Amino acid sequence: MSDVLTEIDGKAGRIRLNRPQALHALTKDMCSAMIAALIEWRGDAEVGAVMIDHAAGRGFCAGGDIRMLAESGASDGKEARAFFHEEYRLNHLLFTYVKPTIALMDGITMGGGVGISQPCRYRVATENTRFAMPETGIGLFPDVGGGWYLSRLPGRLGQFVALTGARLDGAECHHLGLATHYVPQEALEQVKAEIAAEPEQIDGILARASVPPPPARIAANRERIDRLFASDHYEDVLAALQADDSDWSRAELETLSCKSPQACKVSLRLLADGARMQDFADEMRQEYGVAAHVVQRHDFVEGVRALLVDKDNKPRWEPDSPERVTDHMIDTIFAPLLEGEQWTPLSTDGAMQ
Repeated sequence: MSDVLTEIDGKAGRIRLNRPQALHALTKDMCSAMIAALIEWRGDAEVGAVMIDHAAGRGFCAGGDIRMLAESGASDGKEARAFFHEEYRLNHLLFTYVKPTIALMDGITMGGGVGISQPCRYRVATENTRFAMPETGIGLFPDVGGGWYLSRLPGRLGQFVALTGARLDGAECHHLGLATHYVPQEALEQVKAEIAAEPEQIDGILARASVPPPPARIAANRERIDRLFASDHYEDVLAALQADDSDWSRAELETLSCKSPQACKVSLRLLADGARMQDFADEMRQEYGVAAHVVQRHDFVEGVRALLVDKDNKPRWEPDSPERVTDHMIDTIFAPLLEGEQWTPLSTDGAMQ
């Protein structure tokens, strides 16, 4: 059975992630299969919209094939770079897709799952949605467009989510605009059937199926997040949390103490740059360059070891403190790749550029 199921259902293209044993985490072949289907349907007049969801098991998409990335990063990094290149092409293709796209974010939506849901015109959250960009905990950074999407959240919420890896539920996703609709899980099958029958009626179909979400918990902390995460300098954020001396701040400091200092500084730089980006392709180009550098650095390999391989949850970061992560280190990570090594989008006809 394929890890991605693609079919035309009525007047809609269907992409169903089908790797339940890994919570539908993406592989390069899965990204390639989705790209092929999207390119085929782009020119098919019988396909009025594209829906993306998962087939068997829990979760929408838990991310990417992290173990493969770490193993590749520990050697020559070639396989990791090939994965990122293909995944980011998929992200960009969805971002620029002309036909309506609908992501049904029912369940865990993390990392790579964010990358294939946020470019979609319609993003449906449910009571099961658990959205996060937890990459700083494994020495990585919120990629797949994270620098673009998180930097455009209200206030400093994007920086908070990027640094802490905070998990957001469906109501919070809807409150922040990460989801366009909040629909009960039990209504999804009917929604998909109606869209397949009448894709031109998507707005009305989703409006009728939507219900008022519960209160967004994160809204209660908006003022303190904006105040305490106001700086793009990581040391300033930590100092603000320490000076606040509240239970909430102490809890967030404890969370941040487990994160890679290098990854946290990379994330803040990425969001600062991303807020100024005018073209999503430029965002993907920069993120690919950063990923190509970070994946072969100590913290990523060590983070995956500690959290996913040995599971001792005791990563030994290098450098081990924010003060030791110099501006020069971050500049090196953000240095452009050589000509011929940079990321390129698909051409308008789907061919490689």
